[in-house]
Amino acid sequence: MAAAGPCGFLALLLLGGLVAGAAGTTGFIKSPLSQKRLTQDSVELYCEAIGSPIPEIQWWFEGNDPNETYTQLWDGAWQDRVRINATYNLHSTSTISIANLTADDSGMYECRASNDPDRNHLSKSPKVKWIRSQANVFVIERPDIKGHVTEVSGKLVLACNMTAPHPAIGGHEWLRGDKVLQTDADSSAFTTYTIEGKKEEHSGVYECVYKTSPVIKGQVNISVPPQVMAYKKSEHGNEGDTGVLTCKNPSFPPVNSWTWYKNGQDPIINGSGRYIIKSSGNKTELRILKLSIEEDTGDYHCNATNSDGFGGATVNLRVRSRLAALWPFLGIVAEVLVLVTIIFIYEKRRKPDEVLDGKR
Repeated sequence: MAAAGPCGFLALLLLGGLVAGAAGTTGFIKSPLSQKRLTQDSVELYCEAIGSPIPEIQWWFEGNDPNETYTQLWDGAWQDRVRINATYNLHSTSTISIANLTADDSGMYECRASNDPDRNHLSKSPKVKWIRSQANVFVIERPDIKGHVTEVSGKLVLACNMTAPHPAIGGHEWLRGDKVLQTDADSSAFTTYTIEGKKEEHSGVYECVYKTSPVIKGQVNISVPPQVMAYKKSEHGNEGDTGVLTCKNPSFPPVNSWTWYKNGQDPIINGSGRYIIKSSGNKTELRILKLSIEEDTGDYHCNATNSDGFGGATVNLRVRSRLAALWPFLGIVAEVLVLVTIIFIYEKRRKPDEVLDGKR
């Protein structure tokens, strides 16, 4: 094997541990990093190695029990909580992820790499030892966070309280989705966020974030019955066309079920007659095929139900005759005809007078 130059050799040393032998050289490009996690969280460790031939990567685990020894991990281990994805192209990469962590998952995780042909032989000793890179995973018991919302003098006060024991707190953040609403550097386990307005105007999911290691999050929900809105309060359609009526619910929690009905009639069943209903979460759509002036004109109601109650909205549908679009044109034609008739009569009446004047 050709000797590597000084720069190349130094680069390999920087990349990771090297093992030279008959089977070639193996080294780590990336090693797994130690992490802190909470129970019920997940953790992901990454390892990358180079060598010629391309080395195999394995994952091993040793718990914190003094009597525990290293055991190999495989995809689907620990009641299918372990997932291992590996690729072997130009070099080796492997990712191990563990879901729904428990305190027993704390310990040393070891990435091992080797390209020796006899590396997995049961009786032969490999010529080249496995190289190893380790990372500690600390799984901390998740503290309990109590969240609630109260209405005080036209304001909404959202509060979170984290029970002891808990890690040191360096501050708090309040979030709604990805938007940061409030931040502070208070070390208290109790934090609040105040909103001006009514519940109906601010329903949704809010997060209280504790700046700890690792970060701990709680959740406060502002829940209200559906605040249903019609996309258009009045819809128009031509006779024979398809009419589309739409309602939506912008509030939280999401709608469980939608119902459409016309004034004084039973609920409309999807697929019955000329009706098609399409509902998905917080939106519903009623399609009426081949609109009829006599049968379809009127008020339609969309009703929504969620875990906090129900709400509804009304859409008025007006069906126009197919000839409705022609009325403006026919009106213009009529006006032109009247004008032409007036001009014709006028010309007819004045011509005899002009002839008599000519004879004189």
